[in-house]
Amino acid sequence: MGQKKKVRIGMIGYKFMGKAHSHAYRDLPFYFDLDIEPVLQAIAGRDEEGVKLAAEKYGWLSYETDWRRLIERDDIDVIDIGTPNFSHVEMAIAAAEAGKHVLCEKPLALNQEQAMRMWKAADKSGVIHMICHNYRFVPAIQYARKLIADGTLGEIYHLRAQYLQDWLMDPAHPITWKLSKEVSGSGALGDLMSHSVDLARFLVGEIKEVTGMKETFIKKRPLEEVPSGEVNSTSAEAPMGDVDVDDAVAVLARFESGTMGVLEATRFGKGNRNGNRLEINGSKGSIRWDMENMNLLQLYLDNDEQGMQGFRTINCTESIHPFSGAYWPAGHIIGYEHTFINLIHDFLKGISTNTNPTPNFEDGYRNQVILDAIEKSASTGAWMKVVY
Repeated sequence: MGQKKKVRIGMIGYKFMGKAHSHAYRDLPFYFDLDIEPVLQAIAGRDEEGVKLAAEKYGWLSYETDWRRLIERDDIDVIDIGTPNFSHVEMAIAAAEAGKHVLCEKPLALNQEQAMRMWKAADKSGVIHMICHNYRFVPAIQYARKLIADGTLGEIYHLRAQYLQDWLMDPAHPITWKLSKEVSGSGALGDLMSHSVDLARFLVGEIKEVTGMKETFIKKRPLEEVPSGEVNSTSAEAPMGDVDVDDAVAVLARFESGTMGVLEATRFGKGNRNGNRLEINGSKGSIRWDMENMNLLQLYLDNDEQGMQGFRTINCTESIHPFSGAYWPAGHIIGYEHTFINLIHDFLKGISTNTNPTPNFEDGYRNQVILDAIEKSASTGAWMKVVY
């Protein structure tokens, strides 16, 4: 067996997404046989103590405290961006102009203008680029796309998407970067709805028109930060600040295909830790999916014999299900972390074949156009056409 080409990864950011991406690069060679192999070359973060500890724990060979230095290094082929949203545009454009392939967390940018600049810079540089909408890479979602594409569900009439979380409901939770419009661009809209929009486009096609509403339920929060998991420790005397992003968003959408869409995202859905759910109804059948039971796809087919009709449960771990054959025998379920492995598989395969996979920066731009239209609609109360 010949020597595999090494692809040297440089990653910016080392917390939640840094952990998920690091794990994916490390585990990918255990499951997939590619002709290239990722090397965890260097990780970057502003806090030297924190990034040094992350480098040691996650298996990175070196670290930097300045992301610009990471991009300048000659021993880096890929820049992986997992930082707060406002920083994506500068980092991604700098990486592309330096000839580095780029993987960027979602949402791609704060607005469509930034997203367009990122897409055009990556396209002009000829580098491989992807946005990390990892839920596309759940085998059940991939299989659902196949069922829709091959006509099993018939003409698609409805798409319903919910993304419900509840981590922000304590009024004592301080104003972190995800609650600052300047840093995050939006609240549940960019954090959660961006995933639903991407899945909707992936499964059903382009959205042509939207109308939406948004709400901020807790309009003032403490300014001081508290240790993770200790949101109640903020003192009553802490200075308060205004929350300038949404807590919840609801959207009606019309697709180019004629499908009707209803999408909802909230960080105030009590009892929902990660309630990312879909239902799609067609003329011949329907599907249901819930991320908290991500291996299972519920399928209803109208041509089943009367008396036996109903939603069946498919455990999407058979080798016929996309990506599943790379892992364990049927019925041996995979988890959240494998969605990143599957995505990075396509990213590295794209580098190997010089073919840009999806979702890429064009998808990130198109998603951002829709998010911007939703935000404008929520402010004006009008239907907004989606113009790319």
